[in-house]
Amino acid sequence: MNERTLKVLEYYKIIDKLKEKTESSLGRKLVEKLKPSTNIKDIEYMQRETSESIALLIKRGEPPLYGIKDISTEIKRAEMGGILSPGSLLKISDTLRVSRNLKNYIKKTREDKDSNYPILEKLIGFLEVFKSIENSINEAIISEEEISDNASSTLRNIRRQINAKNDSVRNRLNSIVNSSTHKKYLQDAIVTIRDGRYVVPIKQEYRSKFPGLVHDQSASGATLFIEPMAVVELNNELKELQIKEKKEIEKILLELTQIVAEEGERIVQNQKILEKVDFIFAKGKLALEMKASKPILNNNGYINIKNGRHPLLKVDKVVPINIYIGKDFNTLVITGPNTGGKTVTLKTTGLLTLMAQSGLHIPADYNSEIAVFDNVFSDIGDEQSIEQSLSTFSSHMTNIVNILENVDENSLVLFDELGAGTDPTEGAALAMSILDHLHGMNIRTIATTHYSELKIYALTKEGVKNASVEFNVETLSPTYKLSIGVPGKSNAFEISKRLGLSEDIIEHARNFISKENVEFEDVLQTIEEDRKRIAENKEETERLKDEIKRLREELDREKEKTSERREKIIQSAKEEARSILKDAKEESDAIISELRKISSEIEKEKNRKIQQAQDKLKKSIKNVEGDLSSAILNVKNNKPPKNLKVGEIVEILSLEQQGTVLSSPDENGNVNVQVGIMKVNVHVSTLKRANHKKIEQSQVSAKNIIKSKAKTVRKELDLRGKTLDEALLDLDKYLDDAYIAGLKEVLIIHGKGTGVLRSGISSVLKSHRHVKSHRLGNYGEGGTGVTVVELK
Repeated sequence: MNERTLKVLEYYKIIDKLKEKTESSLGRKLVEKLKPSTNIKDIEYMQRETSESIALLIKRGEPPLYGIKDISTEIKRAEMGGILSPGSLLKISDTLRVSRNLKNYIKKTREDKDSNYPILEKLIGFLEVFKSIENSINEAIISEEEISDNASSTLRNIRRQINAKNDSVRNRLNSIVNSSTHKKYLQDAIVTIRDGRYVVPIKQEYRSKFPGLVHDQSASGATLFIEPMAVVELNNELKELQIKEKKEIEKILLELTQIVAEEGERIVQNQKILEKVDFIFAKGKLALEMKASKPILNNNGYINIKNGRHPLLKVDKVVPINIYIGKDFNTLVITGPNTGGKTVTLKTTGLLTLMAQSGLHIPADYNSEIAVFDNVFSDIGDEQSIEQSLSTFSSHMTNIVNILENVDENSLVLFDELGAGTDPTEGAALAMSILDHLHGMNIRTIATTHYSELKIYALTKEGVKNASVEFNVETLSPTYKLSIGVPGKSNAFEISKRLGLSEDIIEHARNFISKENVEFEDVLQTIEEDRKRIAENKEETERLKDEIKRLREELDREKEKTSERREKIIQSAKEEARSILKDAKEESDAIISELRKISSEIEKEKNRKIQQAQDKLKKSIKNVEGDLSSAILNVKNNKPPKNLKVGEIVEILSLEQQGTVLSSPDENGNVNVQVGIMKVNVHVSTLKRANHKKIEQSQVSAKNIIKSKAKTVRKELDLRGKTLDEALLDLDKYLDDAYIAGLKEVLIIHGKGTGVLRSGISSVLKSHRHVKSHRLGNYGEGGTGVTVVELK
């Protein structure tokens, strides 16, 4: 495709708009490579891609594409045996997550019976899910700077030792700092770190009196940062542990890198699919923004754009154009005033052609047709220029010569102000000659001009058509509407008159124009007036015809419905009458039969139920007597407990309930006992001291539950990779378990990401019944990727 044409028609501005719709740098690279194709099959395929993405965006919303990263360098490093950094592994995890989410997105779409997205379904179907690799990375890595304690049991143990050793060093140093003996030696009562070692600031003059290793001094030299001899060995041990920690982290990263390297080729293949999917959905998003539609493509050089809009102009301000060429004529000459929209018409036609051949939908009505050309040539300059020098004419002519040398039959050629910039007579002659040459080669050509000679040429030449952009003389402004078939009339005299130029001057000017030109302009004016009147009448006629047709169709439908309704009503009434009679007879026979049957069964049932009631009553009386006897015997056989004290647990035999003694037995042997929420007065003979094993059983059971929870509940909860709803459910359960287990402080790992998880978790923690306070992690705890929670 001609590179100059791509720039002149602002094709690369469309590319920039398309890049804005991508989610990744990979998608943007594909957009940058996009160029118009000349293969109609390839273009049709690309157009179907765009159509599918639009349908999916409307039906299912935007796909989960956020998080696609270019991981080719990381995969190559892993395959070469290098060790990936935590940040690199997280990039790989993010890309794997996008693949998994995208599979779920298209899976839900497939469940819809009406879904029909063969291209995208097949493409996304090739994606592979690596959930185990994703989980391994997320469990081991908290952020780009921090590895989780859960990465390995060895790392957890080393860090536990480091924390203990840090505490020992701090305690020792605090005792030194707070010691009255050493206070006078200290510049400040603080503990700080130099070169990874804990030190205290000592005044220069007391250097000899404070044993230790000097690690640094202040700028003034008045303060020495000394590591006390008392903590040198502890610091050495701490340093050794930190070296072990570093080696263990390297080991963990190496293991994760090896896992990635094993699937490197398949992960890279996933990435290629993701960049293609990102590119396709970007085309769909752009089409929705432009309110664009899929054009009908052809190889016949036929263009028929219906209500086409220039894609770089505001939708609510641009005036749509209707333009066609390639069937009855192959050359279109557009005339009209400056700023009337001639150049916009040229650019719109050319740019929509380039967009369609790039697989993009065009901002025009449905069923607009676009021809697939091997090349599009354009010579479009500044049509607003008042003064055109010879050098400008030479520049245009050089470009035109280049076009004529490279043009072939399947080309689209666009000329703006053809022949301008030189003597009008010679310019018009050159323009007609160039158009004649291209017309003879059957090349689709659209040219704008001011020359009257070209209007006559288009009227008299077969296969050439006039067109004009309308101008409202009353308002002195263009309407930007394109009319094909009628040349534009020169409005210089009318415009000058309305602007106040003297009538004498205008009449004198008319005398300088040949009689033929005046008559030609008058004919054009008459034709234009007749065309407008005919167009208005045609529109009204078409409207009335459509209205009559609609009313006739409605009347026919109403007649048909009335006829069908009458037949149905009569038929339905007959059937209903027969049905009522039949049902009534059957119902009366059934009622009579049922009454006879009920009459005989009532008597039998009455006798049977009376007998059942008597048997049940006798049985109940026996049971009550037995229970009473058992209770009385139990009470009688019971030895009253001696020396009952307030607070003892007793069993009330007559009630088979346990309670707490509230008062000692009175002179009549009555005791006040608390049973649940009730207080009862019972005789001491009905009481029995409760079995302590039974009382303690529930307490022991509760203690066992708490003990079990304390063993199994971990001090951290990892919520990364979950939706907010899933995470909040897991968080609530975990806080209950941690509270029961008696944990005082726990870590909630949510990662940095977009901040949605962190914000949602923080909102819940503010009002949770078990939470005393919460804060984001400090350095060494996970930073903003972790929330530290203190429990009540």
